[in-house]
Amino acid sequence: MTHISRRSFLKMSATLPISVLLPDSTNSADLLQTIRKRIYIAPDDHTDYFWSGGEEEYRQAFLTMLDYYLNLADATANEPPEHQYRWNCDGSFWMWTYEKNKSAADFERLISRIRDGHITVPLNALCVCLGGAPAEAVLRGMYYPGQIERRYNLRFPLALAMENQTLSYGLVALWAGAGAKYSWKGVCGCDTLVKDLNDREHEIYWAVGPDGSKVLMKWNSMPENPRHIGGYAEAADPDQIVEYVDSNAGFHTRYPYDVIGVFGEGGDNLQTLDDRFRPVADQKTNASRQVIISNQSDFFTDFEQNYGGRLPSVACSFGNEWDLYCAAMAEVSASVKRSVEQLRSAEALATLVSLHSPTFMKSRTAARDQAWMDLGLFWEHNWAVADVFDKFGESRINWQRRLAGEIKNYVDELQAAAQSALADMIPNPGSTLRFFAFNALSWPRTDIADLPFPGSEPVHVVDLSNGSEVPSQIVTLEGQPYLRILATDVPPVGYKVFEVRPGPGQAFPGVLNVENNVIENSFYRVRVAERGAIESLIDKTRDNREFVKEVGQRTINDLGPGTGTLSAENVGPVSATLLATSSGPLDHTTRITLVRDVNRIDISNNIRASFNETLTWAFGFELDAPDVWHEEVGAIVRARLLADQGHYAPRNARYDWLTLNHFADMTGSNAVGITLSNADCYFMRLGNSTATQLDVSTPQISPLAGGRVGGDGHAGIPNQGGDTNFLQRFALRTHGAYDPVEAMRFSLEHQNPLVTGVVKGSNSYYPENAFSLLSISNTEVLLWALKPADDGIEQGIIARVWNCSPNPADFSLQLTPGPIRSAKHVSHIETPIGDAHITNGVLTDSLASYQMKTFSLMGAPTLS
Repeated sequence: MTHISRRSFLKMSATLPISVLLPDSTNSADLLQTIRKRIYIAPDDHTDYFWSGGEEEYRQAFLTMLDYYLNLADATANEPPEHQYRWNCDGSFWMWTYEKNKSAADFERLISRIRDGHITVPLNALCVCLGGAPAEAVLRGMYYPGQIERRYNLRFPLALAMENQTLSYGLVALWAGAGAKYSWKGVCGCDTLVKDLNDREHEIYWAVGPDGSKVLMKWNSMPENPRHIGGYAEAADPDQIVEYVDSNAGFHTRYPYDVIGVFGEGGDNLQTLDDRFRPVADQKTNASRQVIISNQSDFFTDFEQNYGGRLPSVACSFGNEWDLYCAAMAEVSASVKRSVEQLRSAEALATLVSLHSPTFMKSRTAARDQAWMDLGLFWEHNWAVADVFDKFGESRINWQRRLAGEIKNYVDELQAAAQSALADMIPNPGSTLRFFAFNALSWPRTDIADLPFPGSEPVHVVDLSNGSEVPSQIVTLEGQPYLRILATDVPPVGYKVFEVRPGPGQAFPGVLNVENNVIENSFYRVRVAERGAIESLIDKTRDNREFVKEVGQRTINDLGPGTGTLSAENVGPVSATLLATSSGPLDHTTRITLVRDVNRIDISNNIRASFNETLTWAFGFELDAPDVWHEEVGAIVRARLLADQGHYAPRNARYDWLTLNHFADMTGSNAVGITLSNADCYFMRLGNSTATQLDVSTPQISPLAGGRVGGDGHAGIPNQGGDTNFLQRFALRTHGAYDPVEAMRFSLEHQNPLVTGVVKGSNSYYPENAFSLLSISNTEVLLWALKPADDGIEQGIIARVWNCSPNPADFSLQLTPGPIRSAKHVSHIETPIGDAHITNGVLTDSLASYQMKTFSLMGAPTLS
């Protein structure tokens, strides 16, 4: 047998794959038999925010632990690599806190240790449960590591979602698009309705996103408890766990690999300060195994090189569990969702302004960065605080409100400032009132536009792009008067200008009608109950087909039994509304609105009382053999199990509350269906689904209005944190065969109203009548975000696009005012990946099915 010294072997083998360790010897097979296993043990301290401490306690703990392990890395710098101490943060918030509280020199020291692999920081801000989060919120929550990547030429290849027992499908693609290559998941096994946590189908696998991207995922079965393999503190007893993974027959049956990762030490401790892993690595290393103090990435790199080519792939959703906690503060959570959606318009407006005022975003950098970190923190996993509510409950509630408030304030201020600045850049040569209607979406659209209007009637409104008068009326919204118009064909990422002129103008033929409890336009005839539920929905374009089906004594938009009153509101040539005011099952109002020439039924509900029970809005549809698709955190998924050509795992999953992002769509067997757009809620129940069974036969979708449904349903913030007002809006549109692109477009139009602003005319940067910044050639490729680069508009315009189709898509993207000089393909957190292809000033590229990509565009000199 070939002989090498133990010290030489240890130093060499800490960084080399197994195959490299074998010398060129006729006895190398013997060596392989004696030097087989490599066991990576990764120390960390799991952050359980507001469980083991409050904000100040954790701030100090982060600083203390990082200083301690930086010193320990220095003290062990001359040891063999596998004995040098390493430390694993479980969120980028550790790094953020260190930068905010330490000197520049201290932070440089931390960065140097991240660079050389002694300190690991993942992309996620903390241990977050993102099953209901908007896709864009997930990405913005990782923006701080992206800034650090570009500032220091680093990469953060790890993304985590710990302790929660489930994981979303689309999250994999969002992580991979942000630069993640690896992930590990350890669960709690507590406060759960997920079965068989001790028997997963695969212990390590390629987690594949809907676009084919992948992340190497270590997710072991948990046969015992969270401080054992499969838990979120696998190495809490490093001595014992090394022996377990080396010799336990059951573990080896499930995990037949000789490169083993055991991660997590401190569990729920507020802080962990020790060097226990060093003697374990030394004493437990022998001729048949090597034990290595790990930064987690070293394990994945080694494992991928040796086994990556023969791993199984898993492409599915495991549903939601602790993700559901945010429904216990439904209105606070809804406000964050609304702010994320509003970013689409605010940032598109800010882009137009920044092209002519490059310093526009400079004063907003701090508020922006705080908002991104807040989005990274908002879904932190310890919403429940059940066992420690008396100690931390009110602090946690106030913290969630503060995060939501900081996000909202940033977005509101950005949009208001950008609206005002753009209004100053469009000329108004006369004294007549003019206003723009701005469309942030990437296709022309026709919709209502509302302008605050304290003036007196009569007036009429003219579209200056073609000189034609448009339908208009005065409406009252939340007690304030507005001038409402029907704006037609507003260009993509652009505006039309309208002029308000005195006098009544022309009469527009009536296509809207409200009579008693029925509201009608050219598309639909809707009968509304006094409690606000829709009892009949007739599609006039499909031979008066009825779409309402009573399921479990509930119809459409049905909160439950109750009485109330109905009245007509804001009836005119543009739109008409039926207002229901009901006391049952809780005080609430419902507004059903139809718009002239717009194929949409708008529903706005306002619950006006606190509650502690679980409430849903039921939507029962007259559709047989229902087939449901819905958006789930960066994925468009079919709500069926894998064996039934769906996207849900057949085991280790939870099925009672599925994610409801922008839309859910139900289509019947005769290729007729309906799209439900959702602006404020997070989750839905299909039919009579339970935690362990997905009901795909009952034609009912029930959005969750709120409740304590996370985990086993007993934990979570009680009484909605004291809130008494809940805005929950939906929209409906019938259709023929299901089309995911049309479902998304419909939902985006509903949730992104046209933005208006009074034209001031003091500058002439933009055209007087109409303007469009951008066009995309392929209608299946949707602009998902458009914004000035975080590093400044001089670094380009960031354009994120999403192919919402199951088919690959070629597309071109053009800045209509002038050619694109250059472009880069960047990660979803804006770190450059490589040059993008420009032909004659136009970006051309291809997207896989359901793929999202991000680009940085440098425009023509006239735009900079």
